[in-house]
Amino acid sequence: MTLPEHVSVFVVGAGFGGLAAAIQLDESGARDFLVVDRGDEVGGTWRDNTYPGATCDVPSQLYSFSFALNPDWSRSFSPQPEIQAYLRRIAETSGVLDRFRFGVSLTGAVWDEDLKLWQLETTAGCLTAEVLVAAGGALSEPKSPAIDGLADFAGAVFHSARWNHEYDLAGKRIAVIGTGASAIQIVPEIAKTAERVDVYQRTAPWVLPRRDRPISRAERFAFRHVPGAQRLARGLIYWGREATAPIFTLQPSLGRVAQRAAIKNISRSITDPAQRSRVTPNFVLGCKRVLISNDWYRALARDNVELITDGIARVTANSIVTGDGLSHEVDAIVIATGFQPTEMPLAQHIVGKDGASLSARWAEHGMQAYKGATVAGFPNLFFIVGPNTGLGHSSMVLMIESQVAYLVDAVKTMRRSGLASVEVEPARLGAFNDRLQRRMKRTVWSRGGCQSWYLDDHGRNVTLWPRSTFTFRAVTARFDIAAYRCTPRVPTGQAGTSVRAGYRPR
Repeated sequence: MTLPEHVSVFVVGAGFGGLAAAIQLDESGARDFLVVDRGDEVGGTWRDNTYPGATCDVPSQLYSFSFALNPDWSRSFSPQPEIQAYLRRIAETSGVLDRFRFGVSLTGAVWDEDLKLWQLETTAGCLTAEVLVAAGGALSEPKSPAIDGLADFAGAVFHSARWNHEYDLAGKRIAVIGTGASAIQIVPEIAKTAERVDVYQRTAPWVLPRRDRPISRAERFAFRHVPGAQRLARGLIYWGREATAPIFTLQPSLGRVAQRAAIKNISRSITDPAQRSRVTPNFVLGCKRVLISNDWYRALARDNVELITDGIARVTANSIVTGDGLSHEVDAIVIATGFQPTEMPLAQHIVGKDGASLSARWAEHGMQAYKGATVAGFPNLFFIVGPNTGLGHSSMVLMIESQVAYLVDAVKTMRRSGLASVEVEPARLGAFNDRLQRRMKRTVWSRGGCQSWYLDDHGRNVTLWPRSTFTFRAVTARFDIAAYRCTPRVPTGQAGTSVRAGYRPR
């Protein structure tokens, strides 16, 4: 595999974010780009998460690009294979796949202040780029718990995001560690054939009913052939979701109705009072990620499923020993403990103009970016799904498209104005994040009485956006060049055409 010596825009990640960036850059006329991904095809999260029962918890009509609606969703909440097939189809029909390279990882990125270029090192070779786009997403690096003895377990161990399809769980004793979004989909599926499933819960989640149904042939026909029909359906669902935003971002008490629905969801399936108590959260709905399922509690009520709330003390060669001293023999362990959204592994490979890595900068100042997109000290670096762009109430595709629009306008502005580099002013970055964190204090994530994976080690929510999606769209509608230090391009005729001899990223 060969890479070009130089590209204008270099994109890391081929999920929703990287694919949207490629398509929109291409349509804007900025066709000199390259997208790399360590996987073997597009898809990102939806390529990697193939565990039993994997389904989106956002309505299908909101889980597609606004510029490429999908009239063929089979259900109101799409299963993983359909989402991956959609992304694959859009990539194939968009005409951009010739500028994708799969099986390639970025191993080093150093900003060259003299040449005003990113010097890049990948597993397929070195190159330079004017603009670097980090589109790896927040749910790309699985998080595994530090459990004494786990490495010595003699049976199968795998994370939900790296499912081992060659291992047959039928008739086996399975331990599932975690009760988050993946676990509540996995457990009901594997419990159908496993001999026993032990579910290890640290914190009970709020689980609302999933209002799922098949999408009829008549609806799909209308979406395909009646002008505006699908956009109308999408619009209605979108505004219905936006109406719930204040529950998370403004006044948590507005979620009492939903919380009562979640409690009814428990009582419908679990009759044992002690079990009900163990699965009822002790924090306000929304403080942690709200989950949706119609079969989670029914699965916990099965005879072959046991909910274990005593902490895990250690793992032996064939069992899990809990804090109460009991030993639970198991054949396989499924780790369903989610991802690392408050850490970005790619950040350790990106070195800014002062010689410090992005991970070191964030370790000192906290993970933050201007409009979730740019960081002072790192010229021409843009994020797709950057800090504080996550949502608690709607589709991340909406946020991705907003950030892509900001990126594309930045690239167009640089070209139109003859700029070699743009770097957000430190004061603008600081003021933006100060306002964001002040507003965060009003949200359920700060006031709901829980410790969630949204928070970093300093207790700051660096993951979520504390306002509506249409507000974020307005904030990122144009590249606000006044917030940036700009360096004009110097027409040398040679700079930026190749990697310097002997170059090695730090």
